[in-house]
Amino acid sequence: MESFNWENVKKPKAVLFDWDNTLVDTWPVIHYALNSTFSAFEKEEWSMNDTMERVRLSLRDAFPEMFGDKWEDAREHFYTAFQAVHLDRLKVLPDAENLLVDMHKEDIYLGIVSNKTGKYLRDEVAHLGWEKYFGSIVGAGDTIKDKPAIDPLYLALNNSGADVGPDVWFVGDSGVDMEIAHVGGCLPVLLRDDNGPEGEFDTYFPKFKFDNCKSFLEALKHI
Repeated sequence: MESFNWENVKKPKAVLFDWDNTLVDTWPVIHYALNSTFSAFEKEEWSMNDTMERVRLSLRDAFPEMFGDKWEDAREHFYTAFQAVHLDRLKVLPDAENLLVDMHKEDIYLGIVSNKTGKYLRDEVAHLGWEKYFGSIVGAGDTIKDKPAIDPLYLALNNSGADVGPDVWFVGDSGVDMEIAHVGGCLPVLLRDDNGPEGEFDTYFPKFKFDNCKSFLEALKHI
């Protein structure tokens, strides 16, 4: 990971964001819905730490391994629990909207690529009134394969005027986010206040790391 060298950084043509725990804090909601599902299917519940370290893939990729041939029933239970609370408990991370406003004013194309189910993702964006910032909002199930497959990346950039590659920044908090950035040849930006679980970024490492939206916003002012 490099320090931020202003001379070598060009203004991006497009910036694609992860959603959960990059721009909004949804760990408590995910944790609640998961443990409700574990309890219903007589599985050991996770600690919040477990949830934060293990949740990376979309539900359709993760649940078959977690619940076997009952994964579709588990999926329905999870969605019921999740849908009951996710809008009421949605919490914007500090300075996230300021970051979006600043980029939007600079005419940088913004999009979201998330492993949250597309319907719920778009409901949350609409709930916050943030549709005006994003040219694309791509969630799990919107393409044949979910992140870290490259399919959502191409869909998100379809009308952006930017090609998949180094002029596109991918901003997220997990190894899956860094992986899709590397696979697409985009600039991977890690946005989290710690270094993550041991080894998570060894293979797909970030080019730059920022502790929070505020520090990322301050950095962008120098480009």
